[in-house]
Amino acid sequence: MFAPWWEFSTDAVMLAVEAQSVIAMRLTSIALGRGTHAENTRMVSEKAAAFAEAAMTLATGGSAHEVVRGYRKHVRANGRRLRR
Repeated sequence: MFAPWWEFSTDAVMLAVEAQSVIAMRLTSIALGRGTHAENTRMVSEKAAAFAEAAMTLATGGSAHEVVRGYRKHVRANGRRLRR
């Protein structure tokens, strides 16, 4: 009973840390003048796509933990892309 809660909590905290890292990279590139219009547009359009994906997961019987894992997957991909 304790393990699923612990796993969800750990994933939620890691999502927060990883998301803040991606936000910092994006804001730094914008502040330094290296941000592109395409990246800024992507930053906004990703939010709508992520919301739709999360809503679909929940509507089809998925759990909040599945939503968090899906968000983490996308956030990690953004972090890898921005680090290049």
